[in-house]
This record gives sequence, C-alpha cells and structure tokens, in this order.
Amino acid sequence: MKIVVLIKQVPDTTDVKIDPVTNTLKREGVKSVINPFDMYAIEEAVRIKERVGEGEVVVISMGPPQAQEAIREAISLGCDRGILLSDRKFAGSDTWATSYTISQAIRKVGDFKVILCGKQASDGDTAQVGPGVSTHLDIPQVTYVKKIDKIDKTVAVVHRMTEEGYDIVETPLPVVLTVVKEINEPRMPSLKGKMKAKSAQIPVWTADDIACEPDKVGLDGSPTRVMKVFTPPPRGGGQMLKGETEDVSSKLADIIKSVIIG
Repeated sequence: MKIVVLIKQVPDTTDVKIDPVTNTLKREGVKSVINPFDMYAIEEAVRIKERVGEGEVVVISMGPPQAQEAIREAISLGCDRGILLSDRKFAGSDTWATSYTISQAIRKVGDFKVILCGKQASDGDTAQVGPGVSTHLDIPQVTYVKKIDKIDKTVAVVHRMTEEGYDIVETPLPVVLTVVKEINEPRMPSLKGKMKAKSAQIPVWTADDIACEPDKVGLDGSPTRVMKVFTPPPRGGGQMLKGETEDVSSKLADIIKSVIIG
C-alpha cells in the first residue's frame, strides 16, 4: 500500500514576515517548522503501514529549497522517502493553485491508496488544500478524521469529528484524509531514522517535471488575490463601571437604553 503524506513547512509563529510588495508570506531565510497538524498525518501514515504490514510512505512538500529540512524530519519519523516541489513558477500560489500542483505530483508518484494531511496549516488556516487535492484527482475525501477504525487495500472506515460528536464514514480507496490532533500522539525520531534522513536523496520536481499547465500554477493560476495586508487599528477605550452589583447593573441598563433608544 502506497501512502502519500502532504506536509507544509510554515514560519515559526514568532517569526512571521509579509512581503509588502506581493502581500505573501516570506519563506526564504525565515525560521520554519513542520505544520503542527501535519505531524499527526505523518504519524498516522506510519501507523497504517505498520498495521497493514507492507507498503511505502511518500512525503511531498511544496516550497523553497529549505523545505528539504521538513522532508528529512518526516523521514526521521518513519516515512520512506520524500519529494520536494520547488520552482519559481509556484511562487504566489493560492490554495487552488497549490492543490493543483500537488495533485500533479501525486499523479506522477502513482499507485497511491491513501493521501494524508493535517486538517489545516497554521499560517493560512484555510483547510482547503486537502479537499482541493481530492477535487483535482477526482477521488473521495474525508475531513477532520479523529480515528481510522479499519483500513485495507480497498476500503477505509474512519471517525470524522463533528461539533456534536463524530460520524462513522466508510469510503473506498484511494481517498484523501485530513486529520486532527486527536487521532494519535506523534513519536520521536529514532537514531536509525535520523541516520536515514541525513543520507536521504530528496528529488526536486519543477513545474515541467510534473507537467503543470503554466496558467494553473503560481499567481497566474490563483483565482484569489491578497489585496492588502495590514494591522487593524486598536480598539478605543471602554467604560469601566465600578460599585455594588445592583448599582452597576442599573448603570449598565441605562447605558444600553441610551444606545438603543438614543
């Protein structure tokens, strides 16, 4: 069983920088980490391989050359190999262009049964890339997966988290699953894993390598645009009411009446 894990290297939450010209995140030269939710996807992919007893876990990341660090970390945690999608043509991609690019890479990998990714990235919080990949590949998706109850070469039964509890969903394979942190507890890298990651050869695929159509990648392939990024002005000062509870309640009622009635 071939399992593909999609990971994203995101800026450290204390070191987020915006390019004032393009209104996109600056990634090159910025301290970065694997998107926290993707760590659970990595762990679950390795667990599925262990449960099934055979297969391969392929990790894919799209980003600048420094994203190889994230791929090596994923290999140290049990993934078999990794692929980096890196090309200046990808710069400025929104979630739609990103999901198209990744889906093209997955087509090239071929013969996959499960695609796993975190429910969302910490830098964008859109939760759109996983579903976008399933749309481009025209395969089923299940989002917010908190447990994989059963999985074999043809079908998976999963628990999908909802506000009221969870749904039990049976889906044919191949499928895209986006996972939440409740699904597992990520392991620490082993010494063997670290050694494998250090010596791993990580191919870099460009837009041409994965046969991307020029008008579907980067800014040209992005139907959405960030027009302006700014810090909202601070809120004005409020009015503090002090005193006994009854007095404060009466004053508050008078204020509300004056606002409503005028």
